[in-house]
Amino acid sequence: MSEQFSRSELIYGAEAMEKLRRSRVIVFGVGGVGGYVVEGLARSGIGNIDLVDSDRIVLSNLNRQIISLHDNIGEYKTDAAEKRIHGINPECTVNTYHMFYLPETAGEIDLSGYDYIIDAVDTVKAKLFIAENAYKLGVPVISSMGAGGKIHPQLLEVTDIYKTSVCPLARVMRYELRKLGVKKLKVVYSRESAVWDRTNDTGEKKVIGSAVFVPAAAGMIIASEVVNDICGMNKQK
Repeated sequence: MSEQFSRSELIYGAEAMEKLRRSRVIVFGVGGVGGYVVEGLARSGIGNIDLVDSDRIVLSNLNRQIISLHDNIGEYKTDAAEKRIHGINPECTVNTYHMFYLPETAGEIDLSGYDYIIDAVDTVKAKLFIAENAYKLGVPVISSMGAGGKIHPQLLEVTDIYKTSVCPLARVMRYELRKLGVKKLKVVYSRESAVWDRTNDTGEKKVIGSAVFVPAAAGMIIASEVVNDICGMNKQK
């Protein structure tokens, strides 16, 4: 292992670091949560990272998304994330997909070829589709629940979807996953009630607000779960 990952090797050991280098992980959604997931994976030595997102960077992303800068406005988020990964670890293999993962596009990606699947998208339909396919294939998966409108990262937890509370997105996911026969799903969720119902001067409801703290923390928690699972460290919990 190179000097770049020598401090990580002191924790995980040479064999685990080689396992991370050989691992292949896919991240769906490279925004507020997903961008920090990618950051954690790249800095931990994951050797193959695939990125799926159809969005481009806009000015309103800069308050919370680690890949977003003034000089890459308009760029695909996957392309910006790929550049950042290679800036951290030039040897990491990155594949990008400028798409939204749904039944009509699923044929472009074979989920069976991954060591871990990360769901950081923000629509229920896509989240359910990812969770269902991962469950059927038996591929480890972790999903981010709602991070918008929240400001207290210390209230984040890692648990199974059926043990969640408070989060409206998690409630919907529990209900729909039961109907799909999905019996488990590891998630990161917050016990904080969102503060999102601000209104503008015309009385119209705004888009859900978001600060950097919770998405960033959620992303790093997800990255840690993935890395520690691959290395077998979570068995020590």
